[in-house]
Amino acid sequence: MSLENLKRSNSLDKLLGEVKKENAPQEKKSYKDERLWKPEVDKSGNGYAVIRFLPAVEGEDMPWAKVWNHAFQGPTGQWYIENTLTTLGKNDPVSEMNSAYWNTGIESDKEIARKQKRKLQYFSNIYVVSDSKHPENEGKVFLFRYGKKIFDKIMAAMQPEFEDETPINPFDFWEGANFKLKIRKVAGYWNYDSSEFETKSAIFDNDEKIEETWKTAYPLAEFTAASNFKSYAELKTRLDTVLSGNVTVGNVTEELENRPIASPTIDTTPVESASIPKEEEDDTMDYFAKLAG
Repeated sequence: MSLENLKRSNSLDKLLGEVKKENAPQEKKSYKDERLWKPEVDKSGNGYAVIRFLPAVEGEDMPWAKVWNHAFQGPTGQWYIENTLTTLGKNDPVSEMNSAYWNTGIESDKEIARKQKRKLQYFSNIYVVSDSKHPENEGKVFLFRYGKKIFDKIMAAMQPEFEDETPINPFDFWEGANFKLKIRKVAGYWNYDSSEFETKSAIFDNDEKIEETWKTAYPLAEFTAASNFKSYAELKTRLDTVLSGNVTVGNVTEELENRPIASPTIDTTPVESASIPKEEEDDTMDYFAKLAG
């Protein structure tokens, strides 16, 4: 910039204008992932929709992605809501802390570990067959986030318990089946026990429509990509903030901040104690996120 241009551009009004713009109230941004479909319930807590699970996209092997996470409130009142590195078979500061709590054998410590235990989520592509609450979603492909309850129903369809039941691959376009998602509110949480698969049928009666639908499905690899997980150090910093300092476990003070960051060659044995009960209900991350907000 020449000196002459500097004279013309060095305006007080311009500087004040920029300051005003910087200090103006910022529009609140929405971080909602428009790819995700979520059922809606009525005032009584009941909901119903029909969906179809879709096969893996081209280049991927599995029609679901499996992600573990933690969601709990610390003594500071702040929330810890993060995906855990145990998803990738690596060490995670919360899982290490929970193991330390559990291994003291003190019941109060075990209760803390239970409240902070990891929760399991799955992600799959779905085709929305029927959604009376939002009919504009019908005929479209979305990502669907679900928990162990629904995954157990998928496995039960693939590996039926009784001889008179025919195995179904719910993710097959031709030999799969629509899934009737039935939601009831039980003890404040969504319950999916009444959900069920319909009889086996093709999603459409022509392959052109099937291929068109398949091409609109989303890759799932991003959910378990290492680049999308925070590092051990970052998670440890967040954990310290939520817990406000060192963590006392029974009679032992764990100096977690001095532990080394996990390397990619870490033993993939689950970090959390096998004695800690596994998650049995669909995770309610949206609920925790709202509380944290």
